Amino acid sequence: MSQATSILITGAAQRVGLHCAKRLVEDGHRVIISCRALDEQRDAALPEGVEVLLADFSTTAGIQGLIDQLHERAVSLRAIIHNASIWMDDQEGHAALQQMFMVHMQAPYMINSQCADLFPADATGDIIHISDDVTRKGSAKHIAYCASKTGLEGLSRSFAAQLAPRIKVNCINPALIMFNEDDDADYRARALAKSAMGMEPGPEVVYQSVRYLLDNPYTTGTCLSLNGGRHLK
Repeated sequence: MSQATSILITGAAQRVGLHCAKRLVEDGHRVIISCRALDEQRDAALPEGVEVLLADFSTTAGIQGLIDQLHERAVSLRAIIHNASIWMDDQEGHAALQQMFMVHMQAPYMINSQCADLFPADATGDIIHISDDVTRKGSAKHIAYCASKTGLEGLSRSFAAQLAPRIKVNCINPALIMFNEDDDADYRARALAKSAMGMEPGPEVVYQSVRYLLDNPYTTGTCLSLNGGRHLK
């Protein structure tokens, strides 16, 4: 891999995205992250050398702003990891679907469409979409969220067909990865009981999945399940 290439991770100023950024830096990659805002605490948590581009995916103008920044810098891409995500409840109204559509579908669609030319022509590149295990069977309580993440899987397959063989495009579908600090004991117990493995794996398992997709030259158009055996329960 050329040291001049970079990996872009969207929404990577915290949690799983931040962990993957740190691990990729440790592996010798140049990493660019996007985030909507960056406060002192998040800035201090970033590994040295990570470039931060501010981008608000709630509007097409905000998405286009990130794309323009990448082209202005003439960034050479090794991979794009679409990690940016938003969760809203259906009870928040029709605006919830629109906002989640922007982040989970509009942003990846625009970025993939307009940034494919930033991948070197003489090397294999990767686009990885982080979806959700909920798409496996749907959700009666969170229809809008599930629909937007399911759409992201459709984008993965379509872009895989369009960009092969130069760029591999795949999807990762995680279930429970790590709890939030304010999750109570009852919620944690119920969440753990949903999977065969019954554990909170932590963000390293997502990085291991990313690493597999980056390293495997023969995998494209797939959705990699990362659910601890929830489908067995």
